Amino acid sequence: MSPESKKLFNIIILGISFMFIFTAFQTCGNIAQTVITNLNNTDFHGSGYTSMSIIYGVFSASNLISPSVVAIVGPQLSMVVSGIFYSLYIAVFIQPATWAFYTASVFIGIAAAVLWTAQGNCLTVNSDENTIGRNSGVFWALLQSSLFFGNLYIYFAWQGKTHISESDRRTVFIALTVISLVGTVLFFLIRKQEDTKAPGEEDSANEILGDSSSAQNKMMRAVAAFKKSIKLSFTKEILLLSVTTAYTGLELTFFSGVYGTCIGAVNRFGSEEKSLIGLSGIFIGVGEILGGGIFGLLSKNNRFGRNPVVMLGIIVHFIAFYLIFFNMPNGAPIAPMEGTDDIAYMIPSKEVAIFCSFLLGLGDSCFNTQLLSILGFLYSEDSAPAFAIFKFVQSICAAVAYFYSNYFLLQWQLLIMVVVGFFGTITFFTVEWEAAAALVARGSDYRSI
Repeated sequence: MSPESKKLFNIIILGISFMFIFTAFQTCGNIAQTVITNLNNTDFHGSGYTSMSIIYGVFSASNLISPSVVAIVGPQLSMVVSGIFYSLYIAVFIQPATWAFYTASVFIGIAAAVLWTAQGNCLTVNSDENTIGRNSGVFWALLQSSLFFGNLYIYFAWQGKTHISESDRRTVFIALTVISLVGTVLFFLIRKQEDTKAPGEEDSANEILGDSSSAQNKMMRAVAAFKKSIKLSFTKEILLLSVTTAYTGLELTFFSGVYGTCIGAVNRFGSEEKSLIGLSGIFIGVGEILGGGIFGLLSKNNRFGRNPVVMLGIIVHFIAFYLIFFNMPNGAPIAPMEGTDDIAYMIPSKEVAIFCSFLLGLGDSCFNTQLLSILGFLYSEDSAPAFAIFKFVQSICAAVAYFYSNYFLLQWQLLIMVVVGFFGTITFFTVEWEAAAALVARGSDYRSI
């Protein structure tokens, strides 16, 4: 197998592994609050929103140390161990206990930081400036296929159900735990890249993949990775991209947790309200996969760079927010177990609700594929610290959003996303224009990014 074929193989395996793990985790997140509100066990007092807030809060803090962990353990083993913790979190729902639920939330927050830092490193090591756009698209399309498969099962399994029984819950979460473990095992198939740089030439990505068994060398690499993370945090490009990243954290919370809860709370959808949560997730996944395919796989034919894709993403999201505002009752995110009979500015429409799910997924893929691409391009030699900062900002904003989702009406949640999304688009444009100018200055083809 040629070096390029091996790199593409690694990207595909990476994407498939994440697809299995997040088929389980994203489906779990999409239905968690609905499942919890249907629990008959009065000893359980957990909240899906609070759990996700803990996860993303710990996730954000753990990104400060995740480059050091990946430097010591290596990206492959880091992803394997992290995948095990994802499986344990999902398994908690088989027999929920409040203490186990929140404890697992803390541990999966740590695991998530390590997992995504190692993923960014693996993506960058197996790419160059000519393939980073394609590889980002391949990975994103495979990853977001997870939304399709898990939610397809929920749609058919819960069709016609207004209450989720103990048997229904156990069946779903046993299956999701097994699926997560399958994805974890697949990480072992990723093949290590040889160091192809000239003697004496340094690359932090290759340092992280190094074979040195010396504890002192590993500690030095860990300290160096931490210092690079702090240094990169204050660069102009990272600060500007942090606004864009903050927006992806807010809208991630909305489409992965809040919107499904809103759909499940609208009594006017009748007996289909619970199964519609699964159908919503499917169409979010369709939008994600379509976006990853078009804007990632076809990036070589994009002569205008990343900005038009991000512009499309924000327009699509603004249309979705507008329709959701008119279609969904304001109190839907915080409705009680009995749901709500309220209406917004139109009679709630299932078709509009599902169309908005598609738009949310499509817009999200526009932002994330281009953020992955520009980070891999700008920080090819500092991939682990750069992706750790990306996930730090994204996760802390997701944690904040999950927290206020317990209290804010729908209109205020939408308004926050509109404001942050507007400014995040402008800051992304600024960084992209500077990256394009630098690329042209050194004689490369702008279309290659």
